[in-house]
Amino acid sequence: MIKKIIFSVISLLLGLVFIFSGLTKLYPIELFELTFIDIGVANWQTAPIISRLFIGIEFFLGVMLVFNIRLRKFTLKATIALLAVFTIYLFIQMYFEGNKGNCKCFGNYLVMTPLESIFKNLGMIAVAVLLLLIKHDLKYRFQKLLMILGIVASLSLPFILNPPDFIAAYQSQEETIGYKLELDTLYTSTDLKKPEVDLRKGKHIIAFMSLTCKHCRVAAYKIHIINKQNPEIPFYFVLNGNEKNLVPFFDDTKTENIPYMMLLGERFVSLAGYNMPAIMFVNNSVVEQKENYISLNYDSVIEWLNKN
Repeated sequence: MIKKIIFSVISLLLGLVFIFSGLTKLYPIELFELTFIDIGVANWQTAPIISRLFIGIEFFLGVMLVFNIRLRKFTLKATIALLAVFTIYLFIQMYFEGNKGNCKCFGNYLVMTPLESIFKNLGMIAVAVLLLLIKHDLKYRFQKLLMILGIVASLSLPFILNPPDFIAAYQSQEETIGYKLELDTLYTSTDLKKPEVDLRKGKHIIAFMSLTCKHCRVAAYKIHIINKQNPEIPFYFVLNGNEKNLVPFFDDTKTENIPYMMLLGERFVSLAGYNMPAIMFVNNSVVEQKENYISLNYDSVIEWLNKN
């Protein structure tokens, strides 16, 4: 009886970790979506689908573990395989980018570095192996039916809780455009570090962002991916906030190579407005297009740059 209780409690806790991991990735899900584009296994159209399917798999394994369904025949082996894949990816990420930023294993709710997440995964693998060695499995009637219902419900749930917004993702925010952006203040104010490039001339995509805004970080991570696909795109950051948050911001969004300046107080609001992030497509100081953290994508950028 004691062995049965211990087995069930450990399996329950392991399952709850998977369910919690899936839920925290859903809000905001954009960070998890962008990871698949960043590593090259999805594009802007398929990432919303693939990311939700992965979360659905986490939900499915979590439910199977919580209710002790086909543990030794399927669930524990699948759990170890999934954790092994995540761990290999984290090792590759650390090799190329170092142990910095948020691995996004728990979205923005619980920030973990790749190394911390590797230790977490190895611990969970050890627990799953221990459960396999205990050789105890609860017996259910209709296990096959429960398994089928579980996978259908789990894979559907992410699409129900946070459905992909394909319309918003390709819809420019066209309100209040066609006006001149008063950029002279960035060059005439003696207390500011002036931009090295003249943003008043030619085409530039100027992203006004707060260092602590979660939606700004989603937009910045998108800009990292777009810049990675085409380094010639003229992005520029105008950032607001405490400078101590600069390093976490750049580590999380991988945008250390994007030129930026700090702008605080009323001067920032007078240019950016109150809705963050404000991503403005500027041509000779005229705002021709605006995007938000959802609608910004590679195609919209290239289409605007190619306009005469």
